[in-house]
Amino acid sequence: MFKARMNKQIQPDRKVSVVAPLPDRAGPPPPRKDVELILVKEHNGVQYTSSKLWDVTFLNIFFFTLLLQEGTFLALEQVLLLQKNNPVGAFLIPYILFLIIAGMPLFYMELALGQYNREGAATVWKICPVFKGVGYAVILIALYVGFYYNVIIAWSLYYLFSSFTFELPWTNCDNSWNSPNCTDPKLFNASVLGNGTKYSKYKLTPAAEFYERGVLHLHESRGIHDLGLPRWQLSLCLLVVVIILFFSLWKGVKTSGKVVWITATLPYVVLFVLLIHGITLPGAYNGINAYLHIDFRRLKEATVWIDAATQIFYSLGAGFGVLIAFASYNKFDNNCYRDALLTSTINCVTSFISGFAIFSILGYMAHEHKVKIEDVATEGAGLVFILYPEAISTLSGSTFWAVVFFIMLLTLGIDSSMGGMEAVITGLADDFQILKQHRKLFTFGVSFGTFLLALFCITNGGIYVLTLLDTFAAGTSILFAVLMEAIGVSWFYGVDRFSEDIQQMMGFKPGLYWRLCWKFVSPAFLLFVVIVSIINFKPLTYDDYTFPLWANRIGWGIALSSMILVPAYIIYKFMNVRGTFKERLAYCITPENEHQLVAQGNVRQFKVCFQIWLSS
Repeated sequence: MFKARMNKQIQPDRKVSVVAPLPDRAGPPPPRKDVELILVKEHNGVQYTSSKLWDVTFLNIFFFTLLLQEGTFLALEQVLLLQKNNPVGAFLIPYILFLIIAGMPLFYMELALGQYNREGAATVWKICPVFKGVGYAVILIALYVGFYYNVIIAWSLYYLFSSFTFELPWTNCDNSWNSPNCTDPKLFNASVLGNGTKYSKYKLTPAAEFYERGVLHLHESRGIHDLGLPRWQLSLCLLVVVIILFFSLWKGVKTSGKVVWITATLPYVVLFVLLIHGITLPGAYNGINAYLHIDFRRLKEATVWIDAATQIFYSLGAGFGVLIAFASYNKFDNNCYRDALLTSTINCVTSFISGFAIFSILGYMAHEHKVKIEDVATEGAGLVFILYPEAISTLSGSTFWAVVFFIMLLTLGIDSSMGGMEAVITGLADDFQILKQHRKLFTFGVSFGTFLLALFCITNGGIYVLTLLDTFAAGTSILFAVLMEAIGVSWFYGVDRFSEDIQQMMGFKPGLYWRLCWKFVSPAFLLFVVIVSIINFKPLTYDDYTFPLWANRIGWGIALSSMILVPAYIIYKFMNVRGTFKERLAYCITPENEHQLVAQGNVRQFKVCFQIWLSS
C-alpha cells in the first residue's frame, strides 16, 4: 500500500535508477517477485519515485478512510453536537455546506501537499520556509491531544474489563462506590426529577455513579486544585494502551498499516450490528424522527453554524499533521483527488449513519423512562460512558452487547491515536535526522512521555484536567494553524504553482472551484470560525463545577503555546538569514531548492506573490 520514502536528496539533473525495496519480513526469504525499476527524480528540493510495487488502489482509499481521519469515534463526538442542536436536521444543512466549501478543499490540499513533497508537517514547509512554524504548531497540538486522548481509550478498556461479568456493574445500587441517594432505574419515573431537571443531568443513576464515582472517583476531588494521586486501575489500563500504540508505531506505516485492518474494520461491523439492533427497540422511531426533524428557525442561531463549522473541521482531521504525514508515504502519482472526495464523503456518511444508531438508543431510553428525547440527550463523555452503557444494560444479553460496544470504542480510539502520534513522530523525524536514525527509541520516548503526562488525567480530579485540555489544546489553536497553512500555500507559495505540482502528480490541474476555495473561501471560513470562537468563549465548566480564573488562564496559555510558534518562527527565520531586508524576505518565502536564484537576484517568488496579491 505504501512505499518507504527516500530521504536523501540528490543533485539537480541527476537521475538514478534503483530497485524498489521489498518490505522487511521475518523467516525464510519471500518468493521472487517482479519489481519494476523506478526513476528517482529531483523536484522542489525533494525526490520522489514512481512504482507500482505497493499500488493497491482500493486498499489505499480504504486506509485513508479508516485511519487518517478520526473515523467513527468522531461520529460519536458529532452526535454530541447533534444533540446540542436538537432537532438535528437544521444542523445538517450548514454541516453539509461547510463540508463542500471548506472540509473537502482543505482535506484535498493536505493530501496533495504531503504526497508531492514527501515530508512531514514541519519539513513540508521547505516550499515556503517562513511558515515552518505552522508545522511545529500542529505537531505540538497533536502531542497535546495525545496526552488526554489515550485516557479516554483507557476508560474504554476499563469498561471492557468490567463488562466480563454476568451482571454489569452499572445496573444496580449495591456496589461500594454507590451513594446513599443512588436511584434504581427500574423505580425511576419522571416525578423523581422534579424542578425541571433533565434525565441526562440526573447523576444518581447506577450508570452515572459507576462512571463518576466508580471509575473517575470524582466525588473525592473538590476541583482542579485538588487532583490527588493517579488511580492504579486506570494507570494499568493506560499503560496497556500506550504499549499497544508503541508496538503499532515503532516501525512506521509498515506495522500501523497492518494494525489498522483490525482497529478500523471491526468498528464498522459493530456499528452496523448496533444500528440494526437499535432500530428494533421500542421508541427508536421517535429518536430517529427527532434526529431528522428540520426546524428552519434554528438556522438563525449563530451557534448552529459555529458548531457545524467546527465539527466538519474536526471530523475530517485536517490540521493535525496526520494527513500530511501519511500522504507523504504515498506513491507519487497516487490519485489523491479521488482519495479526498471518497474519504471525506465516506467519513461524513458514516457519521450521519451512526446518528441513527445513537438516536435509536436515545429514543429507546426516552420511551423506557417516559421522558422527552431532549431530556435524555447529553453532551461530553456522558453519552458514551453513561447513557449508552445504561441502555445496553437493559437489553437482553447485555453482557455481550457491552463487550461488543467497548471493543468498538477501544479499537476506534487506538486507531485515531495512532494517526495523531504518527503525525508527531513523522513530523519531527523528518526534521531531525538523529530522530529518524533512532525511530524506535524516539517512538518509545513519545509514547512514554504521553503516558507520564496523561497520569494527571486519571487522578480523582483528572476529569477537570482532561476537560481543560480538550477545550484549549486543539480548539482555537488548531483552527488558527490551518488558517495559516491555507494562507501559506495559497497566498505565498501560490495556488497556480500548487496546481502545477498536482498536475505533475496526476496529470491534471485542480478545477476553478478548488482553486477559489483554497485562495478565498476556505481561509475566510477559517478566519470566521477563529474570530467567533474567541468572541463566544465562556468560562470553562464541567456540569455544575465552574473552573477558577487561573485554570482558564492556563488553558489559554496552552492554546497560545502552539499558536505563538507561527510568528516566533517567522521572526527567527528572518533574523537568521543574511543579506538586506529584501534578500532576507526573499529567502524566507522562496522554496529552498530555489535559493540559488535569490543569490543571483532572480527572485521568482516576489513575482509570484505580487501577481497573487494583485489578482486578488
